[in-house]
Amino acid sequence: MRGSSLATRLFLSATAWVVVILVITGVVLSSVYRDATERAFDRRLNLYLRTLVAEVATPDEPPDRQFQSLGEPLFDLPLSGWYWQIVRTDTEKAETRASRSLWDKKLPKLEERGAELTAAGIRLGYVDGPEGQSLRMVERPVDLGADGKFLVSVAGDASEIFDETRSFDYYLGGTFAALGIVLLLTTIFQVRFGLAPLKRISESIADIRSGRAERLEGEFPVEIAPLARETNALIDANREIVERARTHVGNLAHAIKTPLSVIVNEASAHAADPFASKVLEQADVMRDQVAHHLERARIAARLTIIGTVTEVAPAIEALRRTMEKIHRDRGIVIELKADPQAKFRGERQDLEEMAGNLVDNACKWATSQVFIEVLVEPPALPGAGPRLRIIVDDDGRGLSAAERAQVSRRGQRLDESKPGSGLGLSIVVDLVGLYGGNLSLGNAPTGGLRAELVLPGM
Repeated sequence: MRGSSLATRLFLSATAWVVVILVITGVVLSSVYRDATERAFDRRLNLYLRTLVAEVATPDEPPDRQFQSLGEPLFDLPLSGWYWQIVRTDTEKAETRASRSLWDKKLPKLEERGAELTAAGIRLGYVDGPEGQSLRMVERPVDLGADGKFLVSVAGDASEIFDETRSFDYYLGGTFAALGIVLLLTTIFQVRFGLAPLKRISESIADIRSGRAERLEGEFPVEIAPLARETNALIDANREIVERARTHVGNLAHAIKTPLSVIVNEASAHAADPFASKVLEQADVMRDQVAHHLERARIAARLTIIGTVTEVAPAIEALRRTMEKIHRDRGIVIELKADPQAKFRGERQDLEEMAGNLVDNACKWATSQVFIEVLVEPPALPGAGPRLRIIVDDDGRGLSAAERAQVSRRGQRLDESKPGSGLGLSIVVDLVGLYGGNLSLGNAPTGGLRAELVLPGM
């Protein structure tokens, strides 16, 4: 169940409990009903047994009138499943009298089958009867003293018990199936209704992340209201921390840049001095390093702001016009193909910095043309957001694999004749990493370098 929703887990848990409870209840009810049916059947058998015992105990009745008081026609129907049998056991040769229904068959003895004798002197059990019938049988030994000892048995067709139990099980199963469906539907309704506020909070947080809202709004149940309240408090605290971080970064930038400017100015006044030249060289390195790390700190602080969304097409179009003006003297043509629905989950300034560095590098190395394409790709994984892909191609000389690895390192430049500090691509790599994207360099169809920027989209 890894990765499953809370509603699904609650539904599956409730379903499992409903099924287990219904199955246990069904088994118990079926067992109770079977026992009740057996007891009713046994009472009927015992009634016939007592009647037979009474007939045996009053041998003065004429033979043609004995055993006429049972009142059950099935005892006269051959192989009907209802039988009685009286066996005299105190003689060497057993004398047997039986119902007409037994025909020429005999009933087995429960005593021989290990059935226990109850306190009332009666044995009960299931036996196999004539023609493979299953019988419920009761037998009782009777001692009449000088008149003899007898074993009186009565058996009935056990299919009546089985049919009654089976019919009850069918009705019970149908009733419980309907009840289970009703309970499951009720559970689905309760889970959906009960978790609706949590779903609303989830959607509201998604709106905050996408920039459509700033706080959790609306009324929530008493159980959920503290969660919404604390979430809003966390968002407010996050904004305050970001603002303080921005202030500290600005103060640090000012505090460091001012002494560096003083050092550079003092060294420039003694430019002829080799020591001053070395100071100027290292000051430039320090200024680049400070600018780089302050930029990273500024970016990291800004990325903690929730809900910033940027329209990509207008930003890239403005960038295209700017770059064409900057490189007008070389006649570089920049073509743009952008999805008008493309959105970047981040600030416009960061998008312009990343894309601007790539386009600027492409323009520096291009012979005559740069091509920019902006695509929106569907989520790669369930639950993830769409991805924004920005492709920048030029028709320059391109780069080998070793050169592509070199230019992405901070401060590395392949051609000192090209303007710049060598920090552009490294800043792009840092920014892309902070946004959870990636930058790849390859060969463009036009023969030059292809830079692919993948960022979180909307």
